[in-house]
Amino acid sequence: MNLNYEALYDRILHRVDQGAYLAWADAVEAGQQAPMAEIGAYIQSPGFRPQTARQMAHEFHRAGRIDRVLYLSALHVIAMSPAVSDYTEAARLIAEKELVAIQQGGPRLQVHLASVDRHRGALAFLLKQYEVALDYFSRAFERQRSPGNLGNVLAALIRLGDVSEARELLSRIQGGLQPELVSALDEMIRIDPDLALLRMELPS
Repeated sequence: MNLNYEALYDRILHRVDQGAYLAWADAVEAGQQAPMAEIGAYIQSPGFRPQTARQMAHEFHRAGRIDRVLYLSALHVIAMSPAVSDYTEAARLIAEKELVAIQQGGPRLQVHLASVDRHRGALAFLLKQYEVALDYFSRAFERQRSPGNLGNVLAALIRLGDVSEARELLSRIQGGLQPELVSALDEMIRIDPDLALLRMELPS
């Protein structure tokens, strides 16, 4: 790979140095977190049925418990799930979500567009286009400075075979994160199998 890692580090570290961070779940406003969590838990349950999950999302949206942006997010996650793996539909939903987010505008536009970038990165990741995924995950982090988005950047680097670069980036960002967010990133590394190769870098 001929990736410019210094440019990547500058891109990430510039955001780390800018201070205020958003929490992992900040893409979902407080009033919408419970229904989205319910959908997410069902998708990961042993009895998951795609049509039931879609119906749940539809009912929550119809009842006004989730807005259209999050409704499309839920449908995207369902389409991307291993039981469905409909990547054409997933790509269509990402595009529709981006359009709705732009039309809606408002103060959460950048957070919504970060979610669009993250979803595009996840799709590229599943299609084993890791360099493309890295670019989208980096864009997501630029828009929404969260440990989860950093974790995605690190996972893409590892899948590219650039473990030493992932370790270098992790080392360079840890000093710039607020302590509670370093802990959140560390916890993500401890539980995410895509980040397992970084666990030796964590404090004991």
